[in-house]
Amino acid sequence: MKPKIIALLDIGTYSTRMLIVAVHFDGRFDEILSVGRITALGRKLKETGYLQKEAMEETLAVLKEYVQIASQYKPEKILAVATQACRESKNADEFISNVKKLGIDVRVITGEEEARLAFIATAKALNIEGKFTVIDQGGGSTEFSYGEKSNLIASISFPFGIVNFTEKYIKSDPPKPEEIMQIKDFLKQQLPIAYEKMKDTEILVGLGGTITTVVALEYNIYPYDSKKVHGSKLTYEAITKWLNKLASMTVNQRKAIPMIEDKRAEAIVPGIVIFQTAMEVFQKDEITVSEWGVRHGLLLELIQN
Repeated sequence: MKPKIIALLDIGTYSTRMLIVAVHFDGRFDEILSVGRITALGRKLKETGYLQKEAMEETLAVLKEYVQIASQYKPEKILAVATQACRESKNADEFISNVKKLGIDVRVITGEEEARLAFIATAKALNIEGKFTVIDQGGGSTEFSYGEKSNLIASISFPFGIVNFTEKYIKSDPPKPEEIMQIKDFLKQQLPIAYEKMKDTEILVGLGGTITTVVALEYNIYPYDSKKVHGSKLTYEAITKWLNKLASMTVNQRKAIPMIEDKRAEAIVPGIVIFQTAMEVFQKDEITVSEWGVRHGLLLELIQN
């Protein structure tokens, strides 16, 4: 039997990603293509309550391109999930209806669903021994999910991420120490809510573009290679080193570093602060990094069903 080709999309607040896979009848799958672009769909959302026209158009243009790429492989399905920006905005229906017009089967998922998909992807990808917490740090929300093997015990979705933190707190270039401290102080009030539910955590796992970029910086991986990034570890010391280094640079200086995408240069500092503070709250001096995320969770759920 020929494998089924499926395209899976994650329409995030900050980036839009696509995974194309060939699924065999026994449930195994081969990755054909994985791509991601920063589209910043959720820019100015906290301020206005709406998705901006330009942000929607840019994201739809990328999605249209993804559909064209996917069509070369003749997929049986093009499935997508949309996350925090579409959960929160007053005009998400308009955007979602335009996504559907591209031939994409899309649904807006809750924060809890997002946390669960990130968890099942991580459980399968890393096969961790012991209790672990997954931190899926995104543009508009950050999910913490905790469990053992493939058993999810607790999860929480916080409605904050690198887009709103950058817009709300970072007013200077480079950011002032007190701006970073404001983010940290806010996180120190919020993250213990997750820690209370997840105290038994033995291993922390980080997902998302911020933490994979820090791996690329720490291990000098360029051009980006997901195989080298996946499963690698970062110490608290390394994370603090890169936070201090990048926070002392202007956005343009960060853009000049080959491992940092142009748009990510604007928002990477608050992203690193989230991971650094989470490690402090959870009292861990190491974090494991996974390349698998929501798209893989969606795929695993599909295979299971």
